Amino acid sequence: MDTVIRIDRTGGPEVLELREITLPPPGAGEVRVRQTEVGVNFVDIYFRSGLYPIAGFPSGIGQEAAGVIETVGNGVVGLAPGDRVGYIGGGNGSYASARNLPADRLLKLPEEISTRLAAASLLRGMTAHMLFDRTFKAEAGQSVLIHAAAGGVGLLASQWAKAKGLTTIGTVSSPEKAELAKAHGLDHAILYRSDDFVAAAKDLTDGKGVNFAIDGIGGDTLSRTLAALAPDGIAASIGQASGVAPPVPVAALAGIFLTRPSVVALANRPEAYRAAADALFAMLKSGLKVEIGAEFPLHAAARAHELLAGGKTTGSTLLIP
Repeated sequence: MDTVIRIDRTGGPEVLELREITLPPPGAGEVRVRQTEVGVNFVDIYFRSGLYPIAGFPSGIGQEAAGVIETVGNGVVGLAPGDRVGYIGGGNGSYASARNLPADRLLKLPEEISTRLAAASLLRGMTAHMLFDRTFKAEAGQSVLIHAAAGGVGLLASQWAKAKGLTTIGTVSSPEKAELAKAHGLDHAILYRSDDFVAAAKDLTDGKGVNFAIDGIGGDTLSRTLAALAPDGIAASIGQASGVAPPVPVAALAGIFLTRPSVVALANRPEAYRAAADALFAMLKSGLKVEIGAEFPLHAAARAHELLAGGKTTGSTLLIP
């Protein structure tokens, strides 16, 4: 028997239930992965709460994990039992001790990268690649504003930006998180609970505003993020941790740009998915630091969601099946 987290309805963390299942053998073109670590991400909360639609119930939850191949189905080439792999996407269901997945969804891990490191960095690291290598064509000397700079995406985004030669400005909720973010490449930390981040961002850029802004907060923060942009600046809305952002009037975009890139959508395009993984693996090999702030057993998934949603985590959060 294997264990999985299932939901029968959307709602709070209490809807996450641990269940036992018997997995069928992998079908043609499929691989069974014995999962050793599972990544917990805000997108999981969006599905669990009903903010993002779920096709039907009962449903699995989760978009990211890593582990070791147990067995392969007919027609699978290039993967074998014992291979260490990771993945993102493929539909909800990564909160599980084992899973059958299409072979082309799996990424074979380089020798230098552990399954633990992969599960903590694949979705967030591919997001950083998407932002700085695809969404925004970064050039040395530019500036970026990163909200939740001590979070899983924020810590990787700061390092990715520094590698591109950008000045990094980030918002954090406490002096402790400011120190953590600075240890991961943040140049300037703004304590958003006491300081106006728009005014601070303008001050730090000689009144010009930032060239790029990454907003995973949503809610009313997005409109203020737009106000922090320099002329021709780009804001990437990548989440809504504080709630759905209100509509943005077209007039508010005069001279600036707003986009909503999706790493899950990117992962559904095979060439882009492989390119993103290669870019992340190269960064990890060159010293990209991945902070794992918390680990929980699989049955404590609800607690992990509570802490992540409450802003009480730093870096990446893992579940251990």
